[in-house]
Formats: sequence, structure tokens, C-alpha cells
Amino acid sequence: MVKLVSDRIIINKSAVNIFNFLGDFNNFEKLMPEQIINWKSTEFACSFTIKGMANIRMRIEEKNHHSHIHIKSDGKVPFDFDMMFFLEAIDEEKAKVHIELEADISTMLLLMAKKPLQNLINIMISKLKEHHE
Repeated sequence: MVKLVSDRIIINKSAVNIFNFLGDFNNFEKLMPEQIINWKSTEFACSFTIKGMANIRMRIEEKNHHSHIHIKSDGKVPFDFDMMFFLEAIDEEKAKVHIELEADISTMLLLMAKKPLQNLINIMISKLKEHHE
């Protein structure tokens, strides 16, 4: 099991606003890097292809009121993972946000996947900030 943590950022929007955005997978395509193709989503699930690599499916497992969203891999994926978004209200118009990714990944695959996975969550958090500011 490997645990990766994104950059911790401050976004000039309310935690409620960010939570509502992240609580709907239809918004996630805006957070994805250019290597993501074949995006399909509903409010609670999504699927996509990482160009030249793998098909991924995810679903929202749990939402905790304006503070935490837990996403799980779904179906046949190269490895099981959990992605968690943590939101902390600083004031009514500012929130601290970060992503944690826990992957059940073999040592061999980890050597190839660790850097791209770290880049993915950092890109997602950066695009989340760009989108809201």
C-alpha cells in the first residue's frame, strides 16, 4: 500500500462551494490532465482512459458534509485505490484543500506508477484552484 499526498492549497472560495463542485463527477473532467481521454460521468461515477495505459473507473463512496469526499476505484482496474479530498474552511470565502491517494499496488508497478500518480493529484489540485479563482 502506498499513500501519496498532493500539495496543500488555499482556494478563495467557500468550502461549501468546493465541496459541491467535487461532489459531482460531471465536474471532474475539468481537473484531469490532457492524457485523459474517453471521459464518461454521472454525478456519482466516472470512467476514462489514460492514453496508452489503462481504463479507470471510480465512484463516490462517501461524502462528509463540506469536509471530506472519499472516492474508490470501481470494477476492473490495474490496482485498487482510494482518493480522498479534504476540505477545511478557513473563513466563509476561503478553504484549505488537499488530496490523498492510497493505492494497493505491487512494488514492481509502484516503481513505474508513483511519479505519474503524484503528478496526477498535484495537477488535479492545481486545476481545482484555477477553476475556482
